[in-house]
Amino acid sequence: MTSVIAGAFGAHGLEKHLTPHQLDVWKTAASYQMVHALLLAAISLPGANLAGRCAFAARIFTVLGVLLFSGSLYLYAITGIATFAMITPLGGVAMIVAWLLAAIAGLTAARTARAPAS
Repeated sequence: MTSVIAGAFGAHGLEKHLTPHQLDVWKTAASYQMVHALLLAAISLPGANLAGRCAFAARIFTVLGVLLFSGSLYLYAITGIATFAMITPLGGVAMIVAWLLAAIAGLTAARTARAPAS
Protein backbone atom coordinates (compact mmCIF):
# COMPACT_ATOMS: atom_id res chain seq x y z
CA MET A 1 0.00 0.00 0.00
CA THR A 2 2.71 2.49 0.95
CA SER A 3 4.63 1.89 -2.27
CA VAL A 4 1.50 2.63 -4.31
CA ILE A 5 0.92 5.81 -2.30
CA ALA A 6 4.57 6.81 -2.73
CA GLY A 7 4.44 6.14 -6.47
CA ALA A 8 1.26 8.13 -6.90
CA PHE A 9 2.58 10.96 -4.76
CA GLY A 10 5.75 11.08 -6.83
CA ALA A 11 3.87 11.04 -10.11
CA HIS A 12 1.20 13.56 -9.18
CA GLY A 13 2.39 15.52 -6.15
CA LEU A 14 6.08 15.95 -6.78
CA GLU A 15 6.30 16.23 -10.57
CA LYS A 16 6.31 20.04 -10.47
CA HIS A 17 8.75 20.22 -7.56
CA LEU A 18 11.48 17.74 -8.46
CA THR A 19 13.91 17.49 -11.36
CA PRO A 20 13.57 14.56 -13.78
CA HIS A 21 16.56 12.90 -12.05
CA GLN A 22 14.94 13.29 -8.63
CA LEU A 23 11.69 11.82 -9.96
CA ASP A 24 13.61 8.85 -11.38
CA VAL A 25 15.20 8.28 -7.98
CA TRP A 26 11.75 8.46 -6.37
CA LYS A 27 10.35 5.96 -8.91
CA THR A 28 13.23 3.57 -8.24
CA ALA A 29 12.51 3.72 -4.51
CA ALA A 30 8.81 3.02 -5.05
CA SER A 31 9.52 0.16 -7.49
CA TYR A 32 11.94 -1.61 -5.17
CA GLN A 33 9.60 -1.10 -2.26
CA MET A 34 6.75 -2.74 -4.22
CA VAL A 35 8.81 -5.73 -5.31
CA HIS A 36 10.03 -6.33 -1.79
CA ALA A 37 6.53 -5.92 -0.36
CA LEU A 38 5.55 -8.80 -2.64
CA LEU A 39 8.54 -10.82 -1.44
CA LEU A 40 7.58 -10.14 2.17
CA ALA A 41 4.00 -11.23 1.50
CA ALA A 42 5.14 -14.38 -0.29
CA ILE A 43 7.45 -15.49 2.51
CA SER A 44 4.93 -14.60 5.20
CA LEU A 45 1.82 -16.35 3.90
CA PRO A 46 0.82 -19.31 6.06
CA GLY A 47 0.51 -21.54 3.00
CA ALA A 48 4.16 -20.97 2.12
CA ASN A 49 5.11 -23.13 5.12
CA LEU A 50 8.30 -21.14 5.61
CA ALA A 51 9.42 -21.45 9.19
CA GLY A 52 12.75 -21.45 10.92
CA ARG A 53 15.64 -19.07 11.25
CA CYS A 54 16.20 -18.48 7.51
CA ALA A 55 12.58 -17.51 6.90
CA PHE A 56 12.53 -15.25 9.94
CA ALA A 57 15.82 -13.63 8.92
CA ALA A 58 14.54 -13.21 5.34
CA ARG A 59 11.58 -11.24 6.67
CA ILE A 60 13.81 -9.05 8.85
CA PHE A 61 16.28 -8.37 6.03
CA THR A 62 13.43 -7.56 3.62
CA VAL A 63 12.02 -4.92 5.96
CA LEU A 64 15.47 -3.58 6.79
CA GLY A 65 16.37 -3.45 3.10
CA VAL A 66 13.24 -1.51 2.19
CA LEU A 67 13.74 0.95 5.01
CA LEU A 68 17.37 1.58 4.12
CA PHE A 69 17.18 1.38 0.32
CA SER A 70 13.84 2.98 -0.48
CA GLY A 71 13.87 5.23 2.57
CA SER A 72 17.27 6.70 1.72
CA LEU A 73 16.28 7.21 -1.91
CA TYR A 74 13.05 8.96 -0.93
CA LEU A 75 15.03 11.28 1.35
CA TYR A 76 17.69 11.88 -1.30
CA ALA A 77 15.08 12.63 -3.97
CA ILE A 78 13.32 15.19 -1.80
CA THR A 79 16.33 16.85 -0.18
CA GLY A 80 19.14 16.37 -2.70
CA ILE A 81 21.45 15.55 0.23
CA ALA A 82 23.95 13.03 -1.16
CA THR A 83 24.62 11.55 2.28
CA PHE A 84 21.24 9.83 2.11
CA ALA A 85 22.24 8.16 -1.18
CA MET A 86 25.30 6.71 0.53
CA ILE A 87 22.99 4.64 2.75
CA THR A 88 21.24 3.09 -0.26
CA PRO A 89 23.85 0.35 -0.94
CA LEU A 90 23.42 -0.95 2.61
CA GLY A 91 19.74 -1.42 1.86
CA GLY A 92 20.61 -3.11 -1.41
CA VAL A 93 22.86 -5.59 0.39
CA ALA A 94 20.09 -6.28 2.90
CA MET A 95 17.68 -6.94 0.02
CA ILE A 96 20.13 -9.35 -1.62
CA VAL A 97 20.57 -11.19 1.68
CA ALA A 98 16.77 -11.33 2.05
CA TRP A 99 16.38 -12.99 -1.36
CA LEU A 100 19.14 -15.48 -0.58
CA LEU A 101 17.61 -16.37 2.78
CA ALA A 102 14.15 -16.65 1.22
CA ALA A 103 15.52 -19.05 -1.38
CA ILE A 104 17.23 -21.15 1.31
CA ALA A 105 14.03 -21.19 3.38
CA GLY A 106 12.02 -22.22 0.33
CA LEU A 107 14.43 -25.01 -0.59
CA THR A 108 14.46 -26.22 2.99
CA ALA A 109 10.66 -26.26 3.11
CA ALA A 110 10.49 -28.13 -0.20
CA ARG A 111 13.00 -30.73 1.02
CA THR A 112 11.12 -31.15 4.28
CA ALA A 113 7.80 -31.59 2.46
CA ARG A 114 9.29 -34.35 0.26
CA ALA A 115 11.07 -36.18 3.08
CA PRO A 116 9.48 -39.48 4.04
CA ALA A 117 7.83 -39.53 7.46
CA SER A 118 9.81 -41.43 10.06
